[in-house]
Parts: sequence; structure tokens; C-alpha cells
Amino acid sequence: MPTWHYSVKLEDESKIAKAVRYDIPVSIKYMREIAYTLKGMKLSEAIKFLEDVVKMKQAVPFRRYHGKLSHKKGLADRFKWPIGRYPVKGARYALEVLRNVEANAENKGLDKDKLVIIHIAAHKGITLKRYMPRAFGRATPKYRRMSNLEVIVKEVG
Repeated sequence: MPTWHYSVKLEDESKIAKAVRYDIPVSIKYMREIAYTLKGMKLSEAIKFLEDVVKMKQAVPFRRYHGKLSHKKGLADRFKWPIGRYPVKGARYALEVLRNVEANAENKGLDKDKLVIIHIAAHKGITLKRYMPRAFGRATPKYRRMSNLEVIVKEVG
């Protein structure tokens, strides 16, 4: 069984908290865009943002995977990028990870109002390969892509 480590190493771990979630059944393309948007936000602000994404009140800007996507209301003002989507499923899983890291920070005795996301990364997980039978003895591959999400927050101030 392979081992897994966080993609950053920090010297002083007394003022940080970490959380990770493996095998999220969401494509890496969606998780990458969510992670890129949340990096640098305060934790409370990021949780509020993801709750709005789940309610489809706020869109996530899609900077890399934006072919044939439309502009969304409010994105150009807040993120200086007008193209986006509402990745509700990915936002639910990211929200779960953020709540886990918040609980880990409280358990360490950190002030949750001063927490800032210093590192968040989405990594490609396993791909489940299945095949769908077609006519004349052929088969079409059907892939189910997973992703992993890691979050590190730090108490600032």
C-alpha cells in the first residue's frame, strides 16, 4: 500500500491545523478550480463562500477549464474573472474538509476567527475503469474519476 504525505512541509506546526480527504467522487478539474479560489481566504469567509456555491448564489471562477462556459453574475467584480460554474457536489466535499480542519484547529486551541488557508491542493485520485457493452461485441470505457483534497490553515495575527 503506498504512503501519502502533505505536499508542503512546515517548520512550526504549533500554529497550524491540517485536514485531508481521499477519494472524493468529483473530477480533479472541478476540485482544482475550487481549491484555487479558496487559497488565501480566511476560513470563515471560505466556508460562507462554499455555502453560497451549494445554494447556487455564488459561482466559482473557472480559470483553466473554461472552454465554452458562460459569464456569471458577480464574478468579474469579486474575482476579476467573469467565467465560472456552480460545482455543487465538489463544494459540498470541500466544505466538509474545511469543517474538519476547523475542528482540528479548535482541538489544538487555535482561535478560529484568525485562521487563514495558507495551503490547499487538489490531487488526482484513483480512476475506476468500467466498460459498457455496445452493439456488435464492442465495449465503451466508462471512467469514474476521484480526487484528493488537502488543506492547511494557520493562525494569523
